[in-house]
Amino acid sequence: MILTQEQEMIRDSMRAFSQERLAPFAGEWDKHHTFPAQALKELGELGALGMVVPEEWGGAGMDYMSLVLTLEEIAAGDGATSTIVSVQNSLACGITMKYGTDAQKEEWLKPLARGEKLGCFCLTEPHTGSDAAAITTRAEKDGDHFVLNGVKQFITTGKHAHMAIV
Repeated sequence: MILTQEQEMIRDSMRAFSQERLAPFAGEWDKHHTFPAQALKELGELGALGMVVPEEWGGAGMDYMSLVLTLEEIAAGDGATSTIVSVQNSLACGITMKYGTDAQKEEWLKPLARGEKLGCFCLTEPHTGSDAAAITTRAEKDGDHFVLNGVKQFITTGKHAHMAIV
């Protein structure tokens, strides 16, 4: 595969970050159940938490190949951090970017893309796993808002997230 100079630069900078800021600590984070908050903050400052989000919404405005290269290099240093970054980019930012109103994008997408807030995606349920067709959680309209009824589990970043896509 032929990469652009910009993609090579992103790959190389993410590789260096991963080797310096993730790999040396990954084992200890796993052993002690430590959430990599500082590393994620730094990744946010590097633009890795909103890579394909347009700059007007706080993102890096990059292409999907750059995102793939970033995830690959982060995963080489720490698989758990890579999963968090993937969920942030593809689900929290991606769904908000595609379906959010301008007000929601202002309130949520901008800080998500800048890494100031973290998002999570709630799919898995105790009795169905991650089978989206079998979930039983429902949103029921109650006046001007919705009430969610159901149970979710195994939510990546859930305990540390500021917003959730359900």
